[in-house]
Amino acid sequence: MKIIASTGNSDIASVYIAAFDNDKKIEMVESVQPPLPRNEKWVLIISSLFGCPVRCPMCDAGVQYRGILTKEELFDQIDFLVIKYFPDREIKVEKFKIQFARMGEPSFNPNVLKVLNEFSDRYKAPGFMPSISTVAPKTNAVFFESLIKIKNSRYQSGNFQLQFSIHTTDEKLREEIIPISKWDLNEISKYGERFFKTGDRKITLSFALAEDSPVDVNTLTRYFSPEKFLIKITPLNPTYSVEKNKMKSFIKSDADINSELIQTLKFAGFDVILSIGELEENNIGSNCGQYLQRHLLESKQIPHAYSYIIKDN
Repeated sequence: MKIIASTGNSDIASVYIAAFDNDKKIEMVESVQPPLPRNEKWVLIISSLFGCPVRCPMCDAGVQYRGILTKEELFDQIDFLVIKYFPDREIKVEKFKIQFARMGEPSFNPNVLKVLNEFSDRYKAPGFMPSISTVAPKTNAVFFESLIKIKNSRYQSGNFQLQFSIHTTDEKLREEIIPISKWDLNEISKYGERFFKTGDRKITLSFALAEDSPVDVNTLTRYFSPEKFLIKITPLNPTYSVEKNKMKSFIKSDADINSELIQTLKFAGFDVILSIGELEENNIGSNCGQYLQRHLLESKQIPHAYSYIIKDN
C-alpha cells in the first residue's frame, strides 16, 4: 500500500488516498470528536471494497467497483493509521472505533470477518469497538450469520456497533435509494432480534434523510422494538452525487432536534441521535458519501465541500 494523497486537519479529521497493485485506490479516514482529545475518542474509517457496486444516489464512492480488499490490505489501512500515533500497536484510547465503511458495503467482503476475528492478535486496544454499517444485501446471509457468532464470542457487553442504512420507511422509495436486492424492514427486524442480546449496544437504524423521504413512526414501531433499536438521523452531506440527483437534506442544523419527526420518534420510545458532526468535515471530505477520488475527476466544485487542498504524498 502506498499513500498517494491526503487532506484535512489532524485536530478534526484527515483523509488519505492509498494505491495498491494494478492502480486500485481506496480512501481511509481518522478523526477525533472535539472537544474530546484523541486518547478519549478516536475513530478510523477504512475501505472494505475498491469502490462500491451499490451506487446509492447520495454517495460518490459508486463511480467504480474493482473488487474486494484482502485481509492484509484491510490490516494495512489500520496499521498505517494506528502506527502514526501508537507505534507499538498498544492503542491507549478510551473509545476506539473502526468503521468498515469508507468505501464499499462491508458484507460483500468476507475478509472483514477475518479482521474482526484476528484484531486482538495484532493490537492491544481495550477500548476497541468495531462498527459495521450495512444496507443488508439479500445475497450475504453467510456473512451475517458469521457476524452474530463473532459478536457473541469476541465483542460482548456493548462492544460492537451494528448499523442498518434505512433512509426511508417507504419500501418503494428504498428501492431507488438503495438500488440492490436487500432485506426489507421485516427481514432486518428478524435478524436484529436474533443479533441482539441483553447487554449489547442497541442496533442503529440510520437515516441519511432527504426532504422527500418519509419516515413513518407507526411502521418503525411495528417492526422494531425501542428496547433493541435506536434511530440515527444525519444530513445529506454535500457530495457530487447529491448535487447531480438534486437531493435536498431534511436536516439543516442542530435545531432540527426539535423537529416534529424527532419528537414523535422519541415519544414512541426510541432513542434518537441527530448526528451532524463538524461542518469543517464537509470541506475536508471526511463525511459519509464524500469521496475525494470523485472530486479529483470533477471539473466543477461544490460550494462548502472539498475546499481543502489535496496534497500529493
